[in-house]
Amino acid sequence: MELYSSDASKGPAADIEEIRLAVQLAAQKRAGDGRALLTLLRQLEGLHRDIRETLFQEALPTNRQRLYSLLRDIEINGGWPYIQRMKIAELVKKLESDSISEASGDS
Repeated sequence: MELYSSDASKGPAADIEEIRLAVQLAAQKRAGDGRALLTLLRQLEGLHRDIRETLFQEALPTNRQRLYSLLRDIEINGGWPYIQRMKIAELVKKLESDSISEASGDS
């Protein structure tokens, strides 16, 4: 079953652009709802992990020349894909600055 059908005339990355737009729309629909956005982020992280641990690892090069080519591509085109997690300390700092702002606005 094909979730996204990519027209060959649109290029090989057309389905990826459709996915990017769908995720962006899903995030915009949840703007202002921290729990819903956190759920979306968790889903994306899980998908990232699943692709990395299965399909990507299975597709890794089996010889030095192809491995070098892949590593060169990673170096040239922006590094290794990574989903950064917000640190709890950063979250607490933001909450503290927000509560200070609210307190100064109440006076």
